[in-house]
Amino acid sequence: MSPGRRRYDEEDVRVRPNPRGSRPRSKERPRHEDAVLGRVTAVDRGRYTTLVRAGDQPRTVLAMKARELARKGVVVGDQVALVGDTSGAVDTLARIVRIEERESVLRRTADDTDPVERVIVANADQLVVVTALINPQPRPRLIDRCLVAAYDAGLDPLLVLTKSDLADPEDFLRDYTPLEVPYVVTSSKTPGGFTGLDQVRARLHDRVSVFVGHSGVGKSTLVNALVPSADRATGQVNDVTGRGRHTSTSAVALALPDGGWVVDTPGIRSFGLAHVDLARIITHFPDLEPGTADCPRGCTHDEEECALDAWVAAGRAGPAGASRLDSLRRLLRARGQQSED
Repeated sequence: MSPGRRRYDEEDVRVRPNPRGSRPRSKERPRHEDAVLGRVTAVDRGRYTTLVRAGDQPRTVLAMKARELARKGVVVGDQVALVGDTSGAVDTLARIVRIEERESVLRRTADDTDPVERVIVANADQLVVVTALINPQPRPRLIDRCLVAAYDAGLDPLLVLTKSDLADPEDFLRDYTPLEVPYVVTSSKTPGGFTGLDQVRARLHDRVSVFVGHSGVGKSTLVNALVPSADRATGQVNDVTGRGRHTSTSAVALALPDGGWVVDTPGIRSFGLAHVDLARIITHFPDLEPGTADCPRGCTHDEEECALDAWVAAGRAGPAGASRLDSLRRLLRARGQQSED
């Protein structure tokens, strides 16, 4: 050590009494006991429109998701707890700090090979499948998929048939009447006004109903008739392709004037069921499931030994048995391909 340089020892080390960041992190999270409850009615780029009940005067509150929710998804229909500025005033923003337990979740995937499921809506109790009788033509396979998704989510199904002024619903109903799926026949073009609208209202009263259907079936027209203030965009069917143009771009929950909610969703062209267990699919075909009692052990219901062929041939599945069995096997094949990947 060179002359004149002092040796340092432990007494020269200064210890800050309360260094910043030395406090142990608590595992306890704020309980937000002062949070108010709201229902998510729309989602748009990280901003959530919620409806907060304050006596007889509900108010709309715009909110963002709090950091503590991390990657938890918030969807239309969710009941959430809000803190911060919940006045609903212009240019204010509340925080969603908690998602209440969901009573039901309606899901779908992009296709039957997509492992990523998408939650469409939470806390609904009815799935309304809207289909036109013509222009565009009904798509029974898509309808079957929607019914499977409804049963799997614990929702009651309802078929709403539109454009009955252009086609007789009898042929279509022949395939679905044996399933005892409730239905309403409607038309917005009859001289006497919108026929069937009162029956639809009765089915929706005091319920949370999700409307699904492919583009061009008249879903937005029906929603506008049920909720006059909705102002949902409507479109025309392409004369060449027979397909409708997407007019609804996001799901939105709309309060019905006489009680209940309608959740209008964008038009769909596919309804993947990758999230539905293969073993449960047959349970959602109540006209076919009894016929599996005579199937051999481990039957996939898509093989020569399957007893469903004899069940259908004997007419025990009803007049639509053959087409329903074909629909079932298409679903099983698509899902089976996913399980083998």
